[in-house]
Amino acid sequence: MIFVFGMSDNKVRADKYLWAIRIFKTRSQASKACEEGKVKQNGTNIKPSKVVSVGDKFDIRSPGRKWSIEVTGIIEKRVKYEEAAKHYIDITSEEDLQYNQRLSSAFYTGKRLSKTGRPTKKQRRDLNELFGDNDEI
Repeated sequence: MIFVFGMSDNKVRADKYLWAIRIFKTRSQASKACEEGKVKQNGTNIKPSKVVSVGDKFDIRSPGRKWSIEVTGIIEKRVKYEEAAKHYIDITSEEDLQYNQRLSSAFYTGKRLSKTGRPTKKQRRDLNELFGDNDEI
């Protein structure tokens, strides 16, 4: 019996792989996207537990972007972006790249714009002084 170390241990779940290469911020987001049909492996919807192999092609729809990638290497643990980018090739079509640019310019994050909203304590005091609304006793 001959054992080749490292060859048979490269079984990684799809959700874990997509999280490790930094497509999704959390593994639970990757799992949810798979369950909702937003991730396709070689053209078919997958479950989060589907095993990833080198050469697989993924079509991914995340809230802010459409991706198409091809797997060139398997990683199991999350690493920095420069290292993670070596394990896939971005094969996103030109049409989807243009869609991503349009979406990013109109994408609302939910955060309020800087220097808008409620006044700071100093600004409120200045306004009270200006309008003569002193509530001091």
